[in-house]
Formats: sequence, structure tokens, C-alpha cells
Amino acid sequence: MTGRTGMTGRTGEPDGRQPRELRSHQWYGTDGLRSFSHRARTRQLGYLPEEHLGKPVIAILNTWSDINPCHVHLRDRSEAVKRGVWQAGGFPLEFPVATLSETFQKPTPMLYRNLLSMETEELLRSYPVDGAVLLGGCDKSTPALLMGAASADLPAVFVPAGPMLPGHWRGETLGSGTDMWKYWDERRAGIIGDREMAELERGLARSPGTCMTMGTASTLTAAAEALGMTLPGASSIPAVDSGHARMAAASGLRIVDLVREDLRPSAILTREAYEDAVATVLALGGSTNAVIHLIAMAGRSGVKLTLDDWDRIARTVPVLANLRPGGQYLMEDFHFAGGLPAFLTQLTDVLHLDRPTVGHASLREQLAQAEIHDTDVIRTRDKPLSEEGGLAVLRGNLCPDGAVIKHIAADPKLLKHTGPAVVFDDYKQLQRTINDPALGITADHVLVLRGAGPLGGPGMPEYGMLPIPDHLLKQGVRDMVRISDARMSGTSYGMCVLHVAPESHVGGPLALVRSGDLITLDVAARSLHLHVSDEELEQRRAEWEPPPAPYERGYGALFAEQITQADTGCDFTVLAREGRVPEPYAG
Repeated sequence: MTGRTGMTGRTGEPDGRQPRELRSHQWYGTDGLRSFSHRARTRQLGYLPEEHLGKPVIAILNTWSDINPCHVHLRDRSEAVKRGVWQAGGFPLEFPVATLSETFQKPTPMLYRNLLSMETEELLRSYPVDGAVLLGGCDKSTPALLMGAASADLPAVFVPAGPMLPGHWRGETLGSGTDMWKYWDERRAGIIGDREMAELERGLARSPGTCMTMGTASTLTAAAEALGMTLPGASSIPAVDSGHARMAAASGLRIVDLVREDLRPSAILTREAYEDAVATVLALGGSTNAVIHLIAMAGRSGVKLTLDDWDRIARTVPVLANLRPGGQYLMEDFHFAGGLPAFLTQLTDVLHLDRPTVGHASLREQLAQAEIHDTDVIRTRDKPLSEEGGLAVLRGNLCPDGAVIKHIAADPKLLKHTGPAVVFDDYKQLQRTINDPALGITADHVLVLRGAGPLGGPGMPEYGMLPIPDHLLKQGVRDMVRISDARMSGTSYGMCVLHVAPESHVGGPLALVRSGDLITLDVAARSLHLHVSDEELEQRRAEWEPPPAPYERGYGALFAEQITQADTGCDFTVLAREGRVPEPYAG
């Protein structure tokens, strides 16, 4: 990488910290029993003194596992990172950390996001580490790794896992997640059968990597790049492209320089950076999950980011990424259209261009050479997909602390809608009864799910794209107004109101809704209103009893004690609060 100040080049000695100033020196370089022990144990690992003494020690935090298809290639990428670290004169050490698989982990990997953030922070704090390269990408791993790195505040670079290859079926290009939901509904409607579903099963996900739509994974890795925590263009490189391995090696090279410069996340993850990440997500038409994660990430950086900030910024940026589920194309198309650097050239009027990134002295410098190569994939400002950002924040007596909706991926006819509620107390009940003719559900009804928030879920599962009843699908209905305290996959679509806060489990108004109550959604007015009088709601509240806690012991009980609500990021109170954490004494 070039463009950073303070470096004399690969052939000379770097300006910056000397070996005795490195954090790892406290473990390895002092004249004491403990340092002797540390050096002896490093010999036990098979390393020569020349391989590590006096060199920046770089932790590679790897979320690889055999059961995480988004990260199954990260074992190889770790080797590329090591290659870069060695070339730059550092000493790489790989640390396996928790793998959060959106595909397999139940009840939801969101339950464990904060656990991985704790593991990240404490590993970096407790070992002889000077900097870190963070390998992740599947939905919750990106915010978790960056939250932990922000709290530890050692120099760090994030390496996104990258999107998988496009899917294919009978001449059609498929987007993982988005087309899964679409064709599952087609099957329920009786339009396709088991043979077609078996073919789709083989063609939907063709390679390692994250979902190749603008789902949560691509949204969050794009946010990481916009924040300045990745190398330029890193977030869209396909997982199996040779450029991905080159990016991993370049990240290994760069982290050694960052350690020598002592450039820490606290200098990069500023309020300006978070506002730019919000603008990026909104202009991408990105996942609603980014709202929760960026609020939590900002909190770890000492930045108070709120739903009001999201709504304010949403009114200043258009949607310019023509990507599914709100558009037409997939992430490989976005990458070859110029990737995020090219995309951000269309937002320079709202971005803070003079802030630093891990790759350049300023974002302005980072974007200087970027070009758009396909203006249908990355739209210019005069041809937006939408005049305003793809997400909206709602307020009203049903969500006094807010709710969110991805209206760009919904039927425009439902942007303003009033209908009677059909209420489900939990997701299992919904699955059992959604097709019950006795419910009399019509396309005008509003489906309401409660018991799916941070506490009630538990962990706020992605239940928010509530299924449309089979009989309506057979009539051609493909969207309805749906409301919940759950999240939904970033690959999902539809008029789904999400993250209703406070959640029903703690007595939020969602707990008081009854079937038949009229509800009005008005996206333009940013309003969600329950047509029940305050007096009636107070009477219902007096009769309401809190449900039992899902967990009585273990991590789940700790989660319940510590978790905050969706509008404040669902972080743990003990992790989100300010306070001193001492450096360990290495002895």
C-alpha cells in the first residue's frame, strides 16, 4: 500500500515505533523470569529468536470452521495474511475464534455476537499482540470482530470473507437468500414442485463466501470499508477470486505498517466515520440489520449513534446500488462495476473526506482514482433507484422507541396501509396456525408477531419476514404488511416492520395488540399507529403478565441480564459502558 505518511518504503527502516516500544516487548524483551519463560515457550513452538524478537506480533483472528459456508475458505486466506505479515517484517500468530454461521446456528447467531466481541477484545488484550487482522464476513462476525477490536484499540485491519459466486438455475441467475424466499413461496403456491426445488437446492449457493445479494453480510462488510477498516475495494471481491487472496496478503503487509505508525481504531472509528457508514448503507439499499450493528459498534467507539441519526441521513442520500433484493444485480456485478470506492464517488457531497482509513491518509485520497465501469449497477446521482435512502425509521404508539423498515424492497402499494391485526404470540404458533382458515386472513390484514425480540426470541431471530398464508399465495398475493420485534435477513424483502422497541417481552405496546385492532403504517410520514385509545391500552397493560425468561442459567441467562433493546444496539451493558480496563501485567 502507498499513500500513508510516515513510511520510508519497503527497502528502508520505517519511521515510527522502535522494538522496545512495541506492546509485545513486555512479554518478550525484558530481563526477567517471565520474559525468559515466554521466550522458552516460543522456542517450544518451534520459532527461532530471529523470527519474532523485536518484530510486531500480529494476531490473525480467524472465524473459519467446517460448518460455516461463508468462511470455509478463510483457512487459506489466513495463510495469505501470514505471507504478507512475514514480508513486512512482522510475526503472525493465528487465533481461532467463534464462528457465527447465519445458516446453521440456532436460535440465532445474534445471540452470540456479543460473545465473539468479548472473545476478540480479551484475546487481543491478554496475549503479546501488537496488532490484528480480523477474518470474517458472515452477518454477525463483522460487527462482533470490529466491536471487540474497537474496545481493545490495537491497530487492526478487517479482511471480509467476500461474496459467493452467483447461483444458476434453468438459465436464470439466482441470488442466495432472496431467491430462496421467492421460490419457497412459489412452491407453497403450487407453481413449482419437488423436482424444481431439488435443482434449486444444488444451484443456489455454488461456492464459499457470503450471500451475493446486498444482504446483511455484504451490507456490513461495505460498512466496514466505509468506516475505513479494510483496504480499498476489499468488501466486494468474490470469495474465490484470486484477487481475494491478494487482498488478504496486502492486509498482512499493511497491518505491520499500522503497528509501526501506531494508528489505532480510535483514530479511524470517529463520529464522522460512522455517519459515512450510515450514508453508505442507506445509499446501497442495505440490510436493516445494519441499524442495530452500527449503533452497537459506534457505542464501543464512544460515539452515540441513534435512530434519529439514521432517519436524518436517510433523507439526504439516494439509493444508487442496483442490487438485490431491492434492485437487479449481484455483488460480483458490483465489484466489476468499480466496487465501493467507485460507489462512494457518488456520495462525496455527504461524506467526510478528510478522515483517515487503514489504507490512506484520507478517504479523499482513497477515492481519487476510483471510477464507475457500469452505471446501471452503480447509478449516478441523476439516475437513482430511489430519491431517499432505502431504510426508514418509524415512530408511533406501537413503537415509541422506534422501528425500521426496508421500504425499497417492498410493494409500493403498501407504503400507506390500514388493516386489522392478526396476532401471533410466538413464531412456533405462527408456523402452526398461519394457514388456519378460521383466522380468515385477507391481503388487507396486518400480520403481527411478538415474542421475537432480544429477550423474547431469545436473541432476536430473523423471523421478521412472516410467511404469507398459502391460500393468499395461490391467489397471487406476494406482499403484506407484517410487524414484529424480530429482525429479518438482509436478503429478505416485503413490507416488514422490524425491531419494534421496546419489545413485547418487556411490556412494549406490541404485547398489548389484539387481533382485530386496526393498525396504520405510513412510511412517508414515518408513522406506525395502533388505533386503540390510551385508556384501553392502560387497561390491557394492567392485565398483562411478563412471560417467563427463556433461560434459567448459563450464557443465555447472562445474555438476558445484560442485553439492551434494539434501538440502542443490543449490546451488553457491561461492554457498552465507559470505563477503564488496565493493560495486563506481563511480568
